[in-house]
Amino acid sequence: MTHMHAVIIRSMATASIVLSGLTFLPDHAFAEPDCNLDRDLRGADLSGCDLTGIDLGGANLFRAQMTSTNLTGANLSGANLSWAILIGANLSGAILERTALTHTDLTGANLTRANLRDADLTGARPIAANLTRADLTGATLVHADLWGANLSNADFSGADLTNAVRSPGIYRNDMTGAKGLNTVRGLLD
Repeated sequence: MTHMHAVIIRSMATASIVLSGLTFLPDHAFAEPDCNLDRDLRGADLSGCDLTGIDLGGANLFRAQMTSTNLTGANLSGANLSWAILIGANLSGAILERTALTHTDLTGANLTRANLRDADLTGARPIAANLTRADLTGATLVHADLWGANLSNADFSGADLTNAVRSPGIYRNDMTGAKGLNTVRGLLD
């Protein structure tokens, strides 16, 4: 056997050993940093991740960092997003039915056509968020800060807006069917 053949065989053997070691790595080892998902994501940093259409129904995302995360069309029904940071996140068309969003920061988030039926947004801050055509039927928005939010054609049927804050410019009749309107600060008659 020539010296060249010996070098080639040794190189192939070394490559085989290195590659066989990769079988011990988890399937998600090559995903984007911090975008590896399971159902318990408490405190996870998913900022900037593209999670379009992901199914995180029932997931625990308590205190998750999700600034500028793309969650377009995602299923987050029944998830716990309490105290999460979703500044500038895209949740357009997302399913957030029965989702806990208590004290969640949704500043500048896009919630266009999001399904927030029966969601709990107590103390949430969708400041300057886009909630155009969002379905907030039966949602709880007690003490929510809606300052500067776009609420065009949003459905507030049965929603509780007790002590919510709203910037001037939206009228009581735009929130037909909502409860607690007499306590909303900044609402026009």
